Amino acid sequence: MNKMQQLVECVPNFSEGRNMDVINQITGVITQVEGVKLLDVDPGEATNRTVVTFVGPPQAVVEAAYLAVKKAGELIDMRQHHGAHPRMGATDVLPLIPVAGITLDECAQLARDLAKRIASELLIPCYCYEAAAFTPERRNLAVCRRGEYEALHEKLTTPGRQPDFGTRAVDEHMERTGCTAVGARNFLIATNFNLNTTSTRRANAIAFDVREKGRPVREGNSLTGKVVKDDQGHTVMQPGTLKATKAIGWYIDEYKIAQVSMNITDIDTTPLHVAFDEVCRCAQNRGVRVTGTEIVGLIPKRALVDAGRYFLEKQHRSTGIPEEDLVFIAIKSMGLDDLKPFNPREKVIEYMIEDEDKSPKLVDLTVKDFALETSRESPAPGGGSIAAYMGALGAALGAMVANLSSHKRGWDDRWKEFSDWADKGQAIAANLLHLVDEDTLSFNKLMDAFGLPKATEADKQARTQAIQAATLYAAQVPLHTMQEAMRVFEVCKAMVETGMQSSLSDAGVGALAARAAVIGAGLNVKINAASLNDRAVAQDLIAQAEALIAQANDAEQEILSLVNSKL
Repeated sequence: MNKMQQLVECVPNFSEGRNMDVINQITGVITQVEGVKLLDVDPGEATNRTVVTFVGPPQAVVEAAYLAVKKAGELIDMRQHHGAHPRMGATDVLPLIPVAGITLDECAQLARDLAKRIASELLIPCYCYEAAAFTPERRNLAVCRRGEYEALHEKLTTPGRQPDFGTRAVDEHMERTGCTAVGARNFLIATNFNLNTTSTRRANAIAFDVREKGRPVREGNSLTGKVVKDDQGHTVMQPGTLKATKAIGWYIDEYKIAQVSMNITDIDTTPLHVAFDEVCRCAQNRGVRVTGTEIVGLIPKRALVDAGRYFLEKQHRSTGIPEEDLVFIAIKSMGLDDLKPFNPREKVIEYMIEDEDKSPKLVDLTVKDFALETSRESPAPGGGSIAAYMGALGAALGAMVANLSSHKRGWDDRWKEFSDWADKGQAIAANLLHLVDEDTLSFNKLMDAFGLPKATEADKQARTQAIQAATLYAAQVPLHTMQEAMRVFEVCKAMVETGMQSSLSDAGVGALAARAAVIGAGLNVKINAASLNDRAVAQDLIAQAEALIAQANDAEQEILSLVNSKL
């Protein structure tokens, strides 16, 4: 069960960069949507354009985007708009960007659905571009926007140029709003690689080595030779080594160094750590050294987690360590703190979302405070949360033995084997830690349902339905805990059989904790299922719980027998 929160970023560009009252009204409707966090508002006077960045769960982001387009259409009159940047509508472009737990294809479908809604409900014609495009040509935003706002009538009446949604006769409303391009693209990382040189020329040479566009081919392959042209008169380019990157070299007076400034337009094609290593290689070939990396703006967490894993794998070290440790390895490996302190809480999108959520979480308590909170007279946290926590401890013990085994002297050739087990243990522990708070949340939802009004027959019926729905959820959550805790046995058994023999007892305790988690969560399934009116559903939940309990008892006995035979 993947508990990764789905996060989508949206970066709409509005055709207003001078009137802050209009800009504030647009961003105001964005911030009203629950779950959405406004990250940045960047108005430009010369371009008369504002770039807004916000992030949140997919449906919340889509709703915020829709409301922002609606508000922009009400406030911005394109007939009066002038600016230096190409544009064709009050909301000019509206890209959706996958950050975590969601794919680019899924964002593309969200973008198409949003474009259709904007066209049908707001009567604003929409083009779909990049990953959301219906034709290869329209992946290029410039194709969709060709002629800009001034070509509005031509766009709407010329076959092949008409929008994907909302084609109709141009009216006064459309003249005010123009058209909007709605798309989906991968996350763009803006980064600068610090060099131990002040030479812009050398920085540019390195940039040309790596950027996808590369450099012009010259006659005789010399720096001063004539640029080679093809039969159509176009400059022949020697491609660089990194796909989906744009780069130049420059000198930064503030730091007194030159940098390779790079935009990574697709972090799936070229991850940050791959770009770093390649820039290091090309710099070294030119007698230059990369001293560190500067991240401009925000980045998704996976960019750092993947980098941490990458650098640990190069060292033949286990990657099955806590997420915070992976991020630390990434920071140190790429020198993200070279020029100034790098605080992940201020640079990583997911961490910013977490910090925005002020609701208290059990997993954020100290061990002592967790125990004391459990002991108080409030019914939550209760047995379900404790069961999930015991399962998390069991998974953590399995991961610990795997990590110790991975680093054992003389077992260097087995590091990957144990690293994979540690990764599995960490993933299980993370899911179970999520279920610690999820179980308490399910109980609170049940109490909220019991607190609903019952003055009228309609109130009573609604209250009963809410109680039954909350009861079902309260039974399903501990069932998920049981299923996740069952996975702990596989890790612990493998560590008893193949891991460090001096840690046999640790793997054994992990199995004991897993069994306690399964049986404890099973009790919670049963007590909640007993209150369900739908007895067929209730019996199915109980039957699943009973089967898992029997499996857990067998798994624990098998592992303990192995442990005792080796002690």
